[in-house]
Amino acid sequence: MDLEDVAQRLQGIVEELDDLAFDRLREATDAVRRGGAPDPALAAEERRLTRARRAVEKAVVVLRQNPGPVAGDP
Repeated sequence: MDLEDVAQRLQGIVEELDDLAFDRLREATDAVRRGGAPDPALAAEERRLTRARRAVEKAVVVLRQNPGPVAGDP
């Protein structure tokens, strides 16, 4: 297993978190369309999922960065 394998797996998690966040937004808008009030719990969960997605995206970027030369390498 190498870093690119881990980065690819994390990219899959990013997509899953995206889907979950969109589902929460869809649920919230559906409730409003039916005449209900927005559910603050759904909005809070969507924000939490979005923060988690961003954190995982950052990890993917870090793993895919070229580390550059290591001290002592010719």
